[in-house]
Amino acid sequence: MRRFVLCAAIGVLAVGGLCGTMTAQAQSKDEQEIRALEDRFVAAFNAKDLDAMMKLYVHSNDLVVFDLGTPRQHVGWEDYRKDWQDTFAGIKGPANFRITDLSIEADGKLAYSHSIQHGTFAGPDGNPMEMAVRVTDVYRKVNGEWLIVHEHVSVPIDFSGPKPMPDMMSKP
Repeated sequence: MRRFVLCAAIGVLAVGGLCGTMTAQAQSKDEQEIRALEDRFVAAFNAKDLDAMMKLYVHSNDLVVFDLGTPRQHVGWEDYRKDWQDTFAGIKGPANFRITDLSIEADGKLAYSHSIQHGTFAGPDGNPMEMAVRVTDVYRKVNGEWLIVHEHVSVPIDFSGPKPMPDMMSKP
C-alpha cells in the first residue's frame, strides 16, 4: 500500500511538473519578453534605479501615463521621468515592490497587460506606507523591443466614503 501511495505521489508531481512546463512553453515569446520587462520594472523599483526604470518606457512624446496623483496625466518620457525621480526621492530606505495577477495579451507589435502592484516603503516623513494599485499597460514593439507606451494606474473608490478630488476631474 505504501508503495502505491508513493508511486501515486510521484506520478502526481511528475504530471504537475509537466503541466507547468507545458504552460511555460505555451506562453508566446512576446508574452515572455513582456513578463521579463515587468520583472525588470520590479527590480528597478526596488533598487530605486531611475535609469533602469525609464528604459522600460518609449523614449518620446508618444508616452501617456494616467497616474494617481497630480498632475493626473503625464505626456512624454521627460515628464514621466521627473515623476519617477520625485517618487524615488520621497521613498526613505528600502522599497519592497511586487506585481501579482499579471495578465498579458500580445499580438505582433502591440500588447497590453493588467496587474495588481503592491509596495511597502517608508514615505518622506519616515512613516511606513503601503499601497496597492491596479495597473494597465500598453506596449509597443520598437526595434524588436517591447516598451510601455501607455500606463493607467488606479485605485478603487468606496463611493459611500471618499469622493474624487474636484481638481482630478478637470483638464490635465
